[in-house]
This record gives sequence, structure tokens and C-alpha cells, in this order.
Amino acid sequence: MTISDAALARSVAEEAGRLLCAIRLRGDLEGKALGAAGDAEANAAILARLRAERPGDHILSEEAGDDRRRCAHSRVWIVDPLDGTREYAEGRADWAVHVALAIDGAAQIGAVALPATGTVFATDDARVPHGPLPARPRMVVSRSRPPGIALRVAEAIGADTIAMGSAGAKAMAVVAGDAEIYLHDGGQFEWDNCAPVAVALAAGFHASRIDGRPLVYNCADPLLPDLLICRPELAAQVLAAIAAG
Repeated sequence: MTISDAALARSVAEEAGRLLCAIRLRGDLEGKALGAAGDAEANAAILARLRAERPGDHILSEEAGDDRRRCAHSRVWIVDPLDGTREYAEGRADWAVHVALAIDGAAQIGAVALPATGTVFATDDARVPHGPLPARPRMVVSRSRPPGIALRVAEAIGADTIAMGSAGAKAMAVVAGDAEIYLHDGGQFEWDNCAPVAVALAAGFHASRIDGRPLVYNCADPLLPDLLICRPELAAQVLAAIAAG
């Protein structure tokens, strides 16, 4: 029996996560060499599995050459084999594996594995957010390069900021209820956010560009530099604060 797209995304993300943990546990590499090995080995495993299971689909991966023939196809897997290479190499937990399927430009299917914590968030079991909003919303931002716009918006709406590593870890903090807002501007690509966006949308969260436009995938240029994922109750307020400058 053919595995469903959602189950495949989850399985591939979990498999790559186990591989990455094993590479780190070997102890024979460190620093940039460890990150490079993780990127390469996880990418090879993901591509091999997707090509075997979905030979008719195309793939866009951060760690592989871009075959622009994908632009003419409806179904494209968009993957980041190791999101947060720096965090992975430093022995931290806030790194992720992203496996997503974009259909006709929309992030339809996705899985985000957080292997260091043994957690996987996926569109096949996404949970609609529950519970009241806190008095002061929490916004996750980059621990190394928090974008100025995020800090300005946090001040404008009275949000507390939480520094965190990879894009996937930050987005899943919102999905898990550990934060309410993830706002980014200044340099991402489709593989950085396609899987997180698919999971967030399936769980009932708002996800858009920072001007409110939809996020579109499988573009000829995979640069997709800005992103807002947040509780739906906060979307209008955050977008208004962004527009106000």
C-alpha cells in the first residue's frame, strides 16, 4: 500500500533526525565539520527516500543543486535537511529537519522534526490552538540576528521576546503554545519555512508574508525573506504594527 504524502513527510523527517543524532553522537567531528557532515548525510538520505517513494515529483533542497524544471510541476518537495546547522554543531537542541510538499505553490503537507527533543510536528496530526492569550504575548526571535522589525513590533504591541535558534524551532514554539508570534524579516528561502508554514496552517495558525500576502512556493527564485506565524487572534494587530513602521 502506498504511504500517504503526510505520513511520508513525517517518516522522512524522523529518519533524517535519527541519522543526525547518530552523527553527532559519534563524536568524531565537531564545529563546522560536524555541521557539514550532518547537512550532507541527511540530505542524501532524504533525497534517496523521496525519489524512491515519489519518483514523479520534483525536489527543492537547500543542500542540492536546483533543477529549475520543477517550476513547471504541480508537486514539489521542499526540504531543509538540517535547519539550524550552527545550533546542531554547538550541541544545542533548537535545530530541526523540514520536509514539505508544495502543491500548486501552496504549502500543503509538512513535517518539522526536532530530533534533539524527540518531537515531530506534522500536518497529519496538527492541533488547533487552545487556551487564552497571555497578557503579554511572547515573540520568538533569532538568538544571533534578531531582525529590527521584530523588536520594534514587540515593543509596539507589548510582547516579550524569546531568543531561539532555527526557524523550525521558532515556528514550532508557536504551534506548541510556548510562544504566540514568530516574525522574521531579512533572509530566508523556501526551504526555511515551507514545512513550518504547512504545519502552522494545518493547526489553525495565521501564516503570511509580513505585508499580509500569501506565502507562495516553488518560485523560480526560492528567496522568501519574510514571514509571520502567529495566533490568529493576533494577526491583525501584528500586521498593523508592521505597516505602521
